[in-house]
Amino acid sequence: MVISVDAMGGDRGPATVIAGMAESAGRNPDIRFIVHGPQAELERLIARRGDLARRCDIRDAAGVVTMDDKPSQVLRKGEGTSMWSALESVRRGEATATVSCGNTGALMALSMLRLRKLPGVNRPAIACLWPSRNPQGFNVMLDVGADIRADAQDLLTYALMGASYARNGFGLERPRVGLLNVGTEEHKGRPELKQAHELIPTTAQAANFDYVGFVEGGDLPSARVDVIVTDGFTGNVALKTGEGTAKLVGELLKEAFGKSVMSRFAALLAMGSLKRLQKRIDPRRVNGGVFLGLNGTVVKSHGSADATGVSAAIKLAFRLAQSGFQDRLAARVAQSVAAAGQINGSKESEAS
Repeated sequence: MVISVDAMGGDRGPATVIAGMAESAGRNPDIRFIVHGPQAELERLIARRGDLARRCDIRDAAGVVTMDDKPSQVLRKGEGTSMWSALESVRRGEATATVSCGNTGALMALSMLRLRKLPGVNRPAIACLWPSRNPQGFNVMLDVGADIRADAQDLLTYALMGASYARNGFGLERPRVGLLNVGTEEHKGRPELKQAHELIPTTAQAANFDYVGFVEGGDLPSARVDVIVTDGFTGNVALKTGEGTAKLVGELLKEAFGKSVMSRFAALLAMGSLKRLQKRIDPRRVNGGVFLGLNGTVVKSHGSADATGVSAAIKLAFRLAQSGFQDRLAARVAQSVAAAGQINGSKESEAS
């Protein structure tokens, strides 16, 4: 299984990306890489990683998309960058998935330009993993920032794509899907949410998922649901709020355990439990937002990810590629288009 990796653009530089590749390669003998960036620099970094060189093809790409670059500028001048080159490997069929730590907006814009949207997808979505009480340890939430808008048909498509992701990413035979709203009562919410609330159940049986109805913010980490559907504005605010809260709790715990000699002694006694907690909520373990709705699998790693985080993003890309996720996702989207057409046809017949 070949993964295309954009080695440039992350906050920590290509050395960290190569270290993440080496970590991933050490755990998985069935993975190969096409790595994109300045050839001389990448050859030097990869040579330090022992056998990694045997499992890498380097594609020279001198240009770099920075975090400050505007997506519109990258669309005009992005050819020749490592990000463009990494997506080209997937477009040409040389690799099954792309992993990049680069500029999110630019990566989405280039992905839509080079890979194109799946037929029937109006707005692609970014899906993230949210720590939860479920046996798999995480819930899927989408969209978390690809597009701030979403109409009822978009939300239906997100439900199908999210269910497909949960099924292939976590092995859930029948994922539970919820629609994020300001309350669980049916009369609450914007018109597009109410319309989506009527549309989603019509495809749930055929698409092999259970629709649990409206869910609230408190359900994001709960065991009530496996997939949370929302628009990109709401999802991104929730994601950043969650990240900020987790960071604050960590800092407050560190402060509390360092207040006195007795506090430090208590920290030593609780060290095992604290380490288990840290591992459970470690954001590096869930590093990797998946771009859904494109003709190819794209995994966006956090820009500040360390080697462990990059390795986690590569692992996610490999798992999805191995499961045949892309073909199954395309089938589900086509199903949603057909279902929407039948519903619209029925409404027109009733009206006439």
